[in-house]
Amino acid sequence: MSIIAEPLNSVLVAVYQSGSTPAGSPVTRQKSLSYVRADASEEALYDVAQALFSLSLQPLLDVQLRKNFRLTEE
Repeated sequence: MSIIAEPLNSVLVAVYQSGSTPAGSPVTRQKSLSYVRADASEEALYDVAQALFSLSLQPLLDVQLRKNFRLTEE
């Protein structure tokens, strides 16, 4: 049995610091950009996240990419 993984879409997640707790720990939030093209390169997506957060006062802490696939039998 052979399984085919068909790319559907991806979600780009940017994790950023929105402030600090009274104890000094960072408070993090995340912003998701849905329906990212499945064939977009990881480098291009990282560059987009960096460019968007260069316009913001909040520091970007992490960039994540979540890919969705449909699995079917051949």
